Amino acid sequence: MEEVPPFPLLALVGQPELKTALILGLVNPGIGGVLLSGPYGVGKSTAVRGLLDILPTVERADETGTSHHERVRLVELPLNARMDDVVGGINERVALEQSRVQIEEGVLAKAHRNLLYVDEINLLDPAVLDAILDAAAQGRAMVRRGAVTRLFPAQFVLIGSMNPEEGSLRPQILDRFGLRVWVAPLAEAQERLEVYRRTQAFRTDPTIFRRAYAAQTEALAEEVAAAREIMPHVMVPAPIEELALALIQDLHIPSHRAEIACSKRAR
Repeated sequence: MEEVPPFPLLALVGQPELKTALILGLVNPGIGGVLLSGPYGVGKSTAVRGLLDILPTVERADETGTSHHERVRLVELPLNARMDDVVGGINERVALEQSRVQIEEGVLAKAHRNLLYVDEINLLDPAVLDAILDAAAQGRAMVRRGAVTRLFPAQFVLIGSMNPEEGSLRPQILDRFGLRVWVAPLAEAQERLEVYRRTQAFRTDPTIFRRAYAAQTEALAEEVAAAREIMPHVMVPAPIEELALALIQDLHIPSHRAEIACSKRAR
C-alpha cells in the first residue's frame, strides 16, 4: 500500500501559534523542545508531520568518516516503547548465540540530529519520560548493563503532544520545554467549514491538494534553512532582553529557564 504524504503544514486553517512554535523549534534546536497541548482532533499530530516538507539538511558522517548531507528526519516514539527500546539495550540474539554483551542503540540515538516526536507524552512511563528529557538536556544517552557502559550521541529536537483531559505532566516536566502551546479548537463556523473542505480535498487526491501549497512550502523550507544558517550569529539587543525579563516577571514564572528559552526564541 502506497504511503500517504503528509498534510501540508501551511494548509492548516488558523493556529498561527502552533505553526510558529514548530518552526522556531526547527530553526533553533537549542530552544528546548515544543509541547503541544489540546483536545483530540485539533491538528497537533497533523502539524508535526507537516514539518516533513520543510525539514532542512545537515552534514553527517557515515561509518567510514565520509561526510555527506542528509535531510533531517522525524523519528516517532512508539506508544508502547520500553526503556530498552528508548535508551538502548542488550542484543538478545548475540547474548544467546555468542554469550557476550552487545549493546545496541535505541530510539534516542536514532533521533540524533533529528526531530523526536512523542505523541500522548503525558501517558508515558515516568521513567521513560525522564530518560528522554535527560538525553535532550545532555545531548547523549547512556546505557549501562552490568560492567558494560556505552554512550550514544542524542542531540535532537523534542516535540511532544498531549490531551490534558487524559492526565497532566508534573510542573518540573513542563518546565523542561522551551515552548508550550495550547492548541484550541477553531471557534468560527467559516474556519471549521474550511477545515472540512480542505480535509476532504486532501483525502480525495493528496497529490493535487499538496500541489496547491507546493510553492509556499518550498519558500518556507528555504527560509528555515537560511534562518538556521544565520541564527548562531544573531545577537539579542539588551532592550529586548530587558523586555523579556519584564514579561516573565509579570507572569510570575519562578524558573530561570524562562529567561534562557525566551532569549533563544527571540533570536
